Amino acid sequence: MTNIIFDYNNKIGEKAVKAFEKNGFSAKYFSNREEALKYILDLIPKNSTVGLGGSVTIREIGLDAELEKRGLTLYNHWRKGISAEERKDILKAQQTCDVFITSSNALTLDGKIVNIDATGNRVAAMIFGPSKVIIVCGINKLTENVDLALKRIKNEASPKNAIRLNRQTPCAQTGTCADCQSQDRICCVTTIIEKQPILTETHVIIIGEPLGY
Repeated sequence: MTNIIFDYNNKIGEKAVKAFEKNGFSAKYFSNREEALKYILDLIPKNSTVGLGGSVTIREIGLDAELEKRGLTLYNHWRKGISAEERKDILKAQQTCDVFITSSNALTLDGKIVNIDATGNRVAAMIFGPSKVIIVCGINKLTENVDLALKRIKNEASPKNAIRLNRQTPCAQTGTCADCQSQDRICCVTTIIEKQPILTETHVIIIGEPLGY
């Protein structure tokens, strides 16, 4: 990473942090994943029950592996070898765990969290249920405003996730949103979190690297 890109990322990362703090969130910017990972682990009390949302980002920074080492109660529906019923039970447990950790499809420079889900389990846990929510995003997910955040999700995040999930949607074939009526559609629930939810301590962690989709 050149100094110019490094400095630029720092500037827009810190700008976003100030906006999130203004909207009532706890927010931090880290230039690299190693520093962010250490900070996130320090946010998680010992003996906590922890839910992991469906997030490529938190796997890329190695957070899932570090939590496995701690031996705490971990609700991870991406765990291999579980049945559909076990997966559903884990998703329900994530709604009432002590700490829920996930990413977001997009963040805005004026301090909003924008997501589009298929089932809504991730955004439900982000809004209410867990005592603490930690949202981890790479610099690539920062957008100017909600309109551009939705555009990013529809034309970048959703097609990539549809491909990852082997969904038979138009966007998985073309790479762009087609407002499909497919049964495999993953754009079903749209949420915009404008301020920190009243009963949910929410931490927004921005990392100065491209992470996730």
